[in-house]
Amino acid sequence: MAVLHPTIVAGWREWVTLPDAGVEWIKAKLDTGARSSSIHAFGVEEFSRDGQAWVRFSIRPWQRSEEDTVEHECPVHDRRLVRSSSGHSEERYVVLMAVRLVDRTVTAEVTLSSRDEMGFRMLVGREALRQGFLVDSHRSYVGGRPRRAVRRRNRGVDVAPRPQGQDG
Repeated sequence: MAVLHPTIVAGWREWVTLPDAGVEWIKAKLDTGARSSSIHAFGVEEFSRDGQAWVRFSIRPWQRSEEDTVEHECPVHDRRLVRSSSGHSEERYVVLMAVRLVDRTVTAEVTLSSRDEMGFRMLVGREALRQGFLVDSHRSYVGGRPRRAVRRRNRGVDVAPRPQGQDG
């Protein structure tokens, strides 16, 4: 029997957290047409730990910046042939990652891919969303947003610190 979760409404785009990877903010598109989730990963390198396949990769949470790049390691969950929206197929590593979305943390199957040309560094697919989320296509950032300075960094805008209390 399936475990029922109370339904949480999320917008079509949200700021999410990857707690195990140490990524506090990354902008994600919620995509009910995609089975698994996907993250922009680079420097992907497979290695063996205790006889098990692991993968090491880097995540750049900001769209136009190398600032706050995080290196992460985790076991390889699967390798999967994934077809992109343009019809191109490629084999990708699949890892399990904790994803915090609108005040709920779920475990998501995440493929590692190059999303440099995409508008979002992360895509949250229906395998993660079926863990109690309803996507409202008319809404965005239901779970809230980071401070303005963080959002500007995502857009590649260099910003001088503002006086206390003026960072709305």
